[in-house]
Amino acid sequence: MKSANCTSSKIIAFLLTMFPLCLIPVHFTLAGEPPRPKLNIQTQEAFERYIKLVEARSEADLNRGTALLWVDGLAEQQRAEAYAALKRGEVMLKKLEILDNDKPIPCPGGLIHHWTGLVFIPGAKLEDVLRVLEDYDHHAVYYAPDVERSKIESRDGDHFRVFLRFRRHKVITVVLNTEHEVEYFHDGPGKAHSRSSAVRVAEVENAGKSDEREKTPGDNHGFMWRMETWWRMEERDGGVYVQSEVASLTRDIPTGLGWLIGPFVTGIPKETLTFTLGATRKAVQTRRLAH
Repeated sequence: MKSANCTSSKIIAFLLTMFPLCLIPVHFTLAGEPPRPKLNIQTQEAFERYIKLVEARSEADLNRGTALLWVDGLAEQQRAEAYAALKRGEVMLKKLEILDNDKPIPCPGGLIHHWTGLVFIPGAKLEDVLRVLEDYDHHAVYYAPDVERSKIESRDGDHFRVFLRFRRHKVITVVLNTEHEVEYFHDGPGKAHSRSSAVRVAEVENAGKSDEREKTPGDNHGFMWRMETWWRMEERDGGVYVQSEVASLTRDIPTGLGWLIGPFVTGIPKETLTFTLGATRKAVQTRRLAH
């Protein structure tokens, strides 16, 4: 048995030297890898509990009506530096964690990723930003290559149901078919916010090939089980501040597979948010110039 394990390890080591990691398919397995995870009730309940606390904090912020951007909570010097960076075109990010009675919320079998980011779009109006965000039929253009396909499935006033296919790559490539319920709220002159919930997330196997198929939601590799998003927009200072906050749920990282799974589940949430905010700014500016 010891000899067989040694031979297997040598074969894996040889494959890794011969092929870049990005070419290793998502279903590549190692000896001793745990079974594909399932989204269990305890993991779901932990995430739902977390989201309820985020919602309560967000509602309190909106009811207050002032200092709605995360940088407004910084100390005076840090706040001034953050606004200066935004005016220079930087994307400002912050990792968040909601506590329950000053304690972290345990999430057995899963990981909760919670980030917020902010960008400034000079010269833009609130309507310019809303036109881009609500133009889901063209999100595959605005947010390529992260978004491969997009369409509005239904709309009733400020309520949308949309389809988005995500392609995300970091060591491995994962393709996801997702459906979202989105509601927009107009909070007064120059202010708006939205709330988006991914009501269906399905991993796609063999994407783009003749044998493409969806895996059962919740019974897949667990690279994204849930995603909740909050946007805030505020027109002032000669442009629009656009803030996006995202909380997502993924599988945890099995022992021995950190090299393969770790970079994806820990790195993708931050990188995707950075890209999304930058792409939003670019799309708004491009549309303004075209019109």
